[in-house]
Formats: sequence, structure tokens, C-alpha cells
Amino acid sequence: MPGRDALDSGSRHLFFSEARHTRKTDEDYMAMALELAERGAGWTSPNPMVGAVLVKDGAVIGRGWHRRCGGLHAEREALADCTCSPAGATLYVTLEPCCHQGRQPPCTDAILEAGIARVVVGSGDPNPLVAGRGLDILRARGVRVDTGVLQGACDALNRVFFHYIQTRRPYVVLKYAMTLDGKTATRTGASRWITGEEARRRVHRDRHRCSAILVGIGTALADDPLLTCRLEGGRNPLRVICDSALRLPLDSSLVKTAREVPTVVAAAQADPARRAALEAAGCRVWELPGPDGRVELPALLNRLGKEEIDSLLVEGGAAMAGAFLDAGLVQKVQAYIAPKLFGGADAPSPVGGLGVALPNGALQLSGLTVTRLGDDILLEGEVDAHVHRAG
Repeated sequence: MPGRDALDSGSRHLFFSEARHTRKTDEDYMAMALELAERGAGWTSPNPMVGAVLVKDGAVIGRGWHRRCGGLHAEREALADCTCSPAGATLYVTLEPCCHQGRQPPCTDAILEAGIARVVVGSGDPNPLVAGRGLDILRARGVRVDTGVLQGACDALNRVFFHYIQTRRPYVVLKYAMTLDGKTATRTGASRWITGEEARRRVHRDRHRCSAILVGIGTALADDPLLTCRLEGGRNPLRVICDSALRLPLDSSLVKTAREVPTVVAAAQADPARRAALEAAGCRVWELPGPDGRVELPALLNRLGKEEIDSLLVEGGAAMAGAFLDAGLVQKVQAYIAPKLFGGADAPSPVGGLGVALPNGALQLSGLTVTRLGDDILLEGEVDAHVHRAG
């Protein structure tokens, strides 16, 4: 991850020189702040990603981003990076400055102490501890505050944080890879590999960004996955296995690496001997029984939320995907599509569960994006929570 000195002296000089001699708009500076904020991806959870840029007399004098949860907020990072006095400067920040004591002191205090004359904000903060209060405090002390600059992009940056802070549940991303004819494996069950290397690198990038990753016991038994992030310098997500009857083998890759990578096994019925063996191997076992004898998924999300898990990547398999969709627990879908045809009436598809009875009961995706990844494409969309789903 880039540090404070990630820009060498030559490129840093060019950065400030261009800012000084090119007339820029509020949108230009906010775009800079957004680029900085992205550097915190995967490290700030459960805090938001935030970037900040300080401008004085037409020149950028400081920049910062929230690097890790517990570290300095973007505003204080930018102030610490200043090349001259920030008094009278304009601060561009992607998210409303905090005004409460958390892991760090209020950023509104730092802004006022520095003598900042104007603050330009992208997104408001829905956190009940902030929610406009930060802006009110600044205005009451004579700071000019302008809001809504590149708000769409700033809101999109922290969609996960906004969901988590308002629901106290993780933002759920359902991910699967399939062929063009909708198959996730051949008729024999073989599935490696459907997509190419570029698509698989993107998956590992998302594993780095998400706080937790989940599969069902069927996938764990069939694939013996590691569910780790294989990017250099990446962060492994918490691994969660939905295993109602505690069938996860003690010699599985997940159990054998549980002391190195945090692992939770969620069960409906936890046999004491099996539970003790898994816990002795380093797994955590959560007993969350549902009325159907399976793990109660809403209870699992509540428990993850209490553990400050703000995002969950659901990777497999079809039964698990169907269960999350049937329960209305998915916020985003990622479908990796390979230009291949497996065929086969018995070859598996990505989503099981009950499904819908009629086409007008389908879950609708909005805000669709299509990304080319080598020969494959990634189709992503937000689940429209306002569409009624007929049974």
C-alpha cells in the first residue's frame, strides 16, 4: 500500500507544480481526494475510506487519506502533510468531518484549530454520531461549508460503510463465475478454471477489500478452498463456513490454516466433540440454529456486524447463494462470465434456493457496470431492495 512517501521527490514536485499553475475547480480537487481515499481500500474497515486535499492560493499544500482503522483520519493526515500554514486554506474532503471522539479525536477540532477558511464536502455522514453535526459546528464557528461536490462518486466510494453504519450488518456481495450458458461446473462437477487469470486476480482484489468471505459446507467439501487473498501485500478476510451439522473435516485446508487466518464455522447444531476439535485447531464455532435446522442467516449477519465485519463476500455455492437471495440479504451481485459453453442438463448453475414463481417476481439489479477482464467480463449491479418479489 502506498505510504506518505510513495511519490518520489520529482513526481511530488510535479504534483504541486501542476496544482499551482493550472486553474482547477472544486470538482478537480475533489477528484484528487477521491483518488487518495481509494488507497485505504481493504484497510479502513469498519471505518469509511476518506481522502482530503488542502488548497491555498491556488496551490495544493497538503494531502491525506485514512490509511487504516485506528490511524489518523484524512483531514489530520492532510494537515500533517502541509507545506505551509493552512490558515485561510480550503479543505476538500470526500466525507463530512467527524465531530465526536472515537478511535481518533474530532476532525472538526483540528479544522478549527488550523484556521481553515472553507470546507468542501462530497458526502454527508449518516453515522448518527455525525449526521450533519460536523457541518453545523464548522458553520457556527464561521467556516464556509459547501456540500455535494462529486457526491455521486463520494457516495459510491463508501456504499459499504453507509450500509453498515445504518444497519449494523455487513454489506453482502454475492459473487460467482459461470460460462455463457450459465454453468458453474461441468456435469462431472469439475470447475477449475472457468475464468482466466485476469478475472481471478480481480477476485483476489475483492477478497482484500471485503472484511469476510463465506462459503457453504458443500463448496468447502467439494473444493477444499483456502479462501485467502493471494495479492502481494493483501489482507486476508475472515473466513466463514456455513456448516449446519459441523461436517468440516479436521484435515481440510481451512481447518489446517485456522491459526494463521481467522476462521469461523457457523453451525445449527454443534456436536460437543466436533466443536471441541475444531476449536482446538483454531476455529471459532458459532451456534446459530434456525427454524429449518440450518444456520439462521440473519442471525449470522447480526453476529458478524457485532464483530465489526462491515462487508461479506459470498462465494459459494448454489444453495448458499439461493438462501441469501431468498432471504433478501444480498446488496450486490458480481457475475463473472466466461465465453465458454459447458452444456449438460445436470451441470450446476450459480443460484439455487426456492427462486421465484413468475418473471415479475425477479430481483432487479440497478447501476449495472460491465468490466472486461481478459476474455471474460464482470457484470456488477446493486440489488434493488424496493422491487417487490412475488413468491
